[in-house]
Amino acid sequence: MSIWRWADLIEPVPVEARITLGEGNTPLMRSRRIGPAAGLKNLFFKLETGNATGSYKDRFAFAGISHMVAKGKKKCIATSSGNTGAALAAYCAAAGIECRIAIVEGAPLGKLTQMMAYGAKIARIKKFGTDATTTTNVLEKLQRLGHRPDSALQVSAFVYSPTGMSGVQTMAFELAEQSPEGIDHVFCPAGGGGLCVAMARGFGQMAEKGKLEKLPAVECVQPEGNNTISGPLREGAKRAQPVACTTQVSGLQVASVVDGHLAVAECRATGGTGHLVADQFVWDVQKRLAREEGIFSEPAGSVALAGALKAAENGEIDKDAKIVCIVSGSGFKDSAAIDRINSDVDCPTVDISAIDEW
Repeated sequence: MSIWRWADLIEPVPVEARITLGEGNTPLMRSRRIGPAAGLKNLFFKLETGNATGSYKDRFAFAGISHMVAKGKKKCIATSSGNTGAALAAYCAAAGIECRIAIVEGAPLGKLTQMMAYGAKIARIKKFGTDATTTTNVLEKLQRLGHRPDSALQVSAFVYSPTGMSGVQTMAFELAEQSPEGIDHVFCPAGGGGLCVAMARGFGQMAEKGKLEKLPAVECVQPEGNNTISGPLREGAKRAQPVACTTQVSGLQVASVVDGHLAVAECRATGGTGHLVADQFVWDVQKRLAREEGIFSEPAGSVALAGALKAAENGEIDKDAKIVCIVSGSGFKDSAAIDRINSDVDCPTVDISAIDEW
């Protein structure tokens, strides 16, 4: 089933301009070991690692780049901490559009090589992603470049690229379709907050169409070192806050507010709240996903589960509730993080007789 079956629910694109690389329709898998160990009877994973470039950001790119094709734009001006850039680079290659991407300073090499393989022209920007002022200045400059007649700005945030972000709402549509009995909580990783906003709005659309009896609580999970949204949401504040980002979780290093204000309002309206998790706990959960569930996730893709496990331990969610954690990106995205997981194992070269002991 093509993702364009949801065409009437996202920003409209003429049929002749629609680009697809087979994104969407990702599986919803029940936890076999981690959930039961935590006493969570109905813990599920939405595996966005199965998208064309290995992350949920393909849902942004298919819509954003299709809109560029429809408008005859030839140059994509973008910013990324990794996954957005890889997705945009791939879809620009498919559409014959030039792609230029400003990269946060701490982006992992695996994501950069993926972008370059698709033909994107990229550059890391000093302090981008960790310093709020620098991040804001970069985005303002890119906005000016994106306003040129032949260009379009693509940033995976509603405040900058609402047409592309409407495509991310397809994940909520799929979850409603995959869980007709309903979902109680959906835990989402957050950097700039756009995924949280898209999920809340997508579920709202399903409810309006009578395809969802109740709104799932959209739970915003962030690393402690990038507390732009989760803390303010949990504390009852109306607005997000800029921070000096210290987390080492790539993909969630977004020091400025971006979609943060929207995320606070949208998550709260669903009954969701904010959750903060330590980097080390994220690494531990990433390793557990691989070794206990067979799910190869990058650190950012493990953040949602880390938040759910912490909430369960603190008694903040009912153990019988149906809980979905978004696994947002593949482990292939961050080789350094995989090296960390494998620090306790090795692959020796041995004589054939050694395997007799297996």
